[in-house]
Amino acid sequence: MTAVHRQTTIETPEQMAQLAHEVASWLSAGDVVLLTGELGAGKTTFTRGLGQALGVRGSVTSPTFVLARTHPRLDPGAPALVHVDAYRLSSAVELDDLDIDFARSIVVVEWGAGLIEELADSWLSITIDRPRGASDDPDADGRDDEEPIEPRTVTIDGVGPRWQ
Repeated sequence: MTAVHRQTTIETPEQMAQLAHEVASWLSAGDVVLLTGELGAGKTTFTRGLGQALGVRGSVTSPTFVLARTHPRLDPGAPALVHVDAYRLSSAVELDDLDIDFARSIVVVEWGAGLIEELADSWLSITIDRPRGASDDPDADGRDDEEPIEPRTVTIDGVGPRWQ
């Protein structure tokens, strides 16, 4: 695979899910995805789309209060999707203490900048920027149809030898 760098504008939650489906086709066991963005930027929407594309059992929800959720796949031989919310973690040691099977899973880490770098030599960095002044509602993905959907700029960069 050639070096990964992409920037795109996402207008709707459906487009975010479509992007996640594309990214899912790139991923295999041992891959780490670092999601960065403000509250309400669309990190969980992206991960939900990733879970759908990977065929996980059940729905993907934010692991805010449990720190990490493992989502087994419908195909029992396929690597599980592990969704981590590192917001309340202060060090890579705390992230490592979660005993995540990085080698045999696809791991998505929200709020992991500054932590994941000590645990992985390669990761896919996905940054979701929303316009300033947008809703600060962390559950903006469940908004009423009458609320405006504000475009996001999504930047994807491969970091490390896996993505070069």
